[in-house]
Amino acid sequence: MSAAPHQNPVGIDELLERVRAGYRRVEAREAYDTARTGEALLVDIRYAALRERDGLIPGAVVVERNELEWRLDPRGSHRLPEATGHDLRIVLICNEGYASSLAAASLHQLGLHRATDLVGGFQSWRSAGLPVTPPGA
Repeated sequence: MSAAPHQNPVGIDELLERVRAGYRRVEAREAYDTARTGEALLVDIRYAALRERDGLIPGAVVVERNELEWRLDPRGSHRLPEATGHDLRIVLICNEGYASSLAAASLHQLGLHRATDLVGGFQSWRSAGLPVTPPGA
């Protein structure tokens, strides 16, 4: 068996540009409004040290990045109760809006076509003056 020829490598900036072209990202205020009305599920994928340092977004489900696909796949045996179907609107939140873009692309591959991410991540949410539960609260 011969190995498939390797494609030309792509840099992370180009990869981000490609995956973000496949969906519409949301700003902090829109994410807040859609979560508040029940139109979207906010999913915080930041790792524990960042959540402990900066606090939490009230109502957001915490799913660390390495468990994301297993927890949000509506057909998965380890899914969250909130993972009700492929039409679920999911807004992923990382620290600054980079890892969440790659995570959204991964969810699209699972058929979660309404998955998106927050431009600027948690930092933009906090800068917009939106609710944050302080660390240790």
